[in-house]
Amino acid sequence: PQLPHGHMPLPSFWKVVEDTLQQSGAQLRAFCQAFETVTPSPGTQPLTPAEERKVLSLVSKHGPDKLYQVTSNISGSRDLDLTLLRGQIVALLQGSDTKGNTSRWLVDAGGPRGFVPAAKLQPY
Repeated sequence: PQLPHGHMPLPSFWKVVEDTLQQSGAQLRAFCQAFETVTPSPGTQPLTPAEERKVLSLVSKHGPDKLYQVTSNISGSRDLDLTLLRGQIVALLQGSDTKGNTSRWLVDAGGPRGFVPAAKLQPY
């Protein structure tokens, strides 16, 4: 099957991919903000000293705007999925999985890296 952008030069193709990802990212953020105004926030979990050290290392590696908090327990079911507890802090590495699925994000959990459902993350 011929891809609709298959004839494009590679840099232009990546620009289209990037624009599409940014657009869906913006839509997701708008949705999350709307969702948060409707549902009361569960309140941020206090962090243990070990978690705090992990957060500081994630910030120094990835920057504060990449940090997300897990909103409910995640049990990874597929290969490369992470199992995380509610309240854990992760850093976003990529807003999609290897197949370009934007509902699964690649994150750094302060050591292990893997995929988690984007719907269970909120900006920290």
